[in-house]
Amino acid sequence: MIAGRHPADFQPLPGFANRHLQTLLPRILPRPALSLVDEILELPDGDFVELTWLDAPTLSAEAPVLVLFHGLEGSVDSPYARHLLRAAERRGWRAVLMHFRGCGKWPNRLPRAYHSGDTADARRLLERLARHYPSAPRVALGVSLGANMLLKLVAEDADNALGLTGAIAVAPPVNLAACADTLERGTARLYQRHLLGALKAKVAPRLVRRELPLALSHGDLGRCTTLRAYDDAITAPLHGFNDAADYYQRAAAAPLLGDIHLPTLILHAEDDPFMPPGLYDGLTLGPGIRLEIARHGGHVGYVEWRNGHPTSWLARRVERQLDEWSERATVSLPAFSQSGN
Repeated sequence: MIAGRHPADFQPLPGFANRHLQTLLPRILPRPALSLVDEILELPDGDFVELTWLDAPTLSAEAPVLVLFHGLEGSVDSPYARHLLRAAERRGWRAVLMHFRGCGKWPNRLPRAYHSGDTADARRLLERLARHYPSAPRVALGVSLGANMLLKLVAEDADNALGLTGAIAVAPPVNLAACADTLERGTARLYQRHLLGALKAKVAPRLVRRELPLALSHGDLGRCTTLRAYDDAITAPLHGFNDAADYYQRAAAAPLLGDIHLPTLILHAEDDPFMPPGLYDGLTLGPGIRLEIARHGGHVGYVEWRNGHPTSWLARRVERQLDEWSERATVSLPAFSQSGN
């Protein structure tokens, strides 16, 4: 994998290059049927996260491991999650998706939720996997909010104490403030409304039950008509930030990208409706980063025409990367090379 900036080889489904069509198409594609197993991971603070594993009882302890982190209000039922888990299964990888707190089947216990810079739970899981599968190549993959979180975690883990072979970040909103502004303009407001609806539906009953340390009424919640307003009123005070601006500044991955040495693939679509044009202009990329930018793709869309039907280019690109890293691990070569694929 050659570091630096590169054009992605994604070609959209003919007639469906539009950013909004690409964003929505994965929701209507057939979702792979998977055999899944759930697990509760208890956390040091008394809370928990829900894990969903591919059921793979015949895999050896040395089989490579893929760890998925979903996007805002995502889950194992998100279309991209199903396709990525299926990609791992096709390549013979063990795979697990970590639901952020409260995003699985059960509400979390503590008066808090999750956010774009919340790396502690992911670190806990990756440390556990390093103990359980010390001889296996281990790759982490984040999508959207989970991708920003993963990039921040990789940057924090400068000496790779987690022992990752590599990381993949799909559509990370590395400049949180700019992305929040983008969602307040034009058609993007429809996505903002959808995300806000999911967030409010989850937090409203907790406010009624007075489970959260917030002086916020149901009417106040209703007046949060943008993600920035929601983060200002709820996300920031719940997680120790002064306000939304403080949260966006401290949780964004953009200022940390130059510190990343771990082999890391970032996939970004220039027409992503969640993000401003030129998101990576002027940003310093660390020596481990390969940034692939596609002209089209929308937000975690990447639907192509292949073998006579629409399918996920994203899953196919991830499969290629998993193959490369597993092959390098098998022949005991470094996971990353500056000079060749």
